[in-house]
Amino acid sequence: MSRPRLPILAAALGAAAVLVSPVANATRGLRRSMGADPEGDPRVTGSPQWQGGGFQNRLESHVLPSSGSQGSMAVDFAKKGDIGRPAKPVPLVTPALPEKASDFAATWLGHATVLLELNGHWVLTDPVWSDRVSPSATVGPKRSHPVPMELADLPALSAVLISHDHYDHLDTATIDWLTEYQSMPIVVPLGIGAHLRAWGVPEERIVELDWDESHTVVRPGLSDLVLTCTEARHFSGRGFTRNKTLWSSWVVASGTGEERRSVFFGGDTGYTPAFADIGDQHGPFDLTVLPIGAYDTRWSDIHMNPAEAVQTHLDVHGDLLLPIHWGTFDLAFHSWSAPVEWLVEDAATRDVVLALPRPGERFDRSTAPSAAWWREVAKESRAS
Repeated sequence: MSRPRLPILAAALGAAAVLVSPVANATRGLRRSMGADPEGDPRVTGSPQWQGGGFQNRLESHVLPSSGSQGSMAVDFAKKGDIGRPAKPVPLVTPALPEKASDFAATWLGHATVLLELNGHWVLTDPVWSDRVSPSATVGPKRSHPVPMELADLPALSAVLISHDHYDHLDTATIDWLTEYQSMPIVVPLGIGAHLRAWGVPEERIVELDWDESHTVVRPGLSDLVLTCTEARHFSGRGFTRNKTLWSSWVVASGTGEERRSVFFGGDTGYTPAFADIGDQHGPFDLTVLPIGAYDTRWSDIHMNPAEAVQTHLDVHGDLLLPIHWGTFDLAFHSWSAPVEWLVEDAATRDVVLALPRPGERFDRSTAPSAAWWREVAKESRAS
């Protein structure tokens, strides 16, 4: 039976929308979308990562450019135009999902949203179905392509994983839908539980972890699913405060011995040597899911570039690399296709096998797509 589709804010406003000014429209729901501050939570303030009133990376990391470069950024934004968007519609594939999750497969749904299959479990990462990644439904980065499937068509999930609380990774409207129509736990880094509680997620469905902590999902007839929160190099914040919630990468594993299947999900991160330690402790991985887009020398500490994604894949002992965090939202200054072109070039020199699916295209190790489909869509096909 079909479930109700995710409501679009503009439609929900209905006829009353014409009576509301554009400014009021843009600010409607802002306070709720910003979530809540985990102030006073002893697990948050007691974390080894909490220092000086907020979470900190283990390596010194500059989040924003220096004051001297902010002017150049403003000029770049003013003149960038639509270089970060495709010239033609992005080709989508309606996912052909099996009735039951396989031992190992993945479906990229755009940006950092990936539907994973491990030993019968369905796991969804950083689910974002909204049209904009912003506290506002009318202002902020807009999709370059639709989500290739409806929320109502998702299978019964074993878990949802969140890497951090930025709007392009933690989407209020999507969490609302998943809370009402699914029953899986939402597994998050420390502090993000405050957002979820503010949005009405039941306490028993919220799992908050610090780096190096794990949660096990037990489902009848399936191997246990072990979700381990691991280090990343990034930052957090949805409003005017920063770093009150933790960010992370994730190890997703199920089974033992020859039946073990595992995925390393990078979320959103800069490069860190800690990935080699994660590989030594948790690898090898059947699949690495790593960000390649929204890089810039001015924030290189907290966003990796494609060459660093290849290095991370090697550090964690990955078999197949799925690039994410490109192609869906225009969040930086490079061209739309630059990240994937750079990745393909660098991976070829290091014998790294890539999965390059169109949004919605399901694959496993033997069917990993490799065709350069984006070159029919991009304004240019060379990295900038």
